[in-house]
Amino acid sequence: MNFLIDNALSPRVAAELRAAGDDAIHVLDYGMHAATDEAVFERAAVESRVVVSADTDFGTLLALREAISPSVILFRAASLRRAHDQVALILRALPSIDTALQRGAIVILERHRLRLRDLPITRRREEDI
Repeated sequence: MNFLIDNALSPRVAAELRAAGDDAIHVLDYGMHAATDEAVFERAAVESRVVVSADTDFGTLLALREAISPSVILFRAASLRRAHDQVALILRALPSIDTALQRGAIVILERHRLRLRDLPITRRREEDI
């Protein structure tokens, strides 16, 4: 899997994912430590990478864009601050989320829970209400 690790996470996340055999780059590797979320999204989309972050703004961007890429993995638990724990959670979940990430999805990872939603996230039309 190809990952782009956002600035909200440690560069160690990328290093440990690479050690596990994945293609993982941290935004710092591109000199994008101050880049906007939109710029990170664009880079991930161009390189077919999954954005990995703890920044919930990425979920909002997905909803606003109504796009099918890039896929996003979000961490949603304060207890998951250590890079090693975050990587372990990704690697444990990857077999069950790999296909969804390839077609377009947002995955919320917590220590004991996983939520997955296929993309695009669309707003309900008035006639659907």
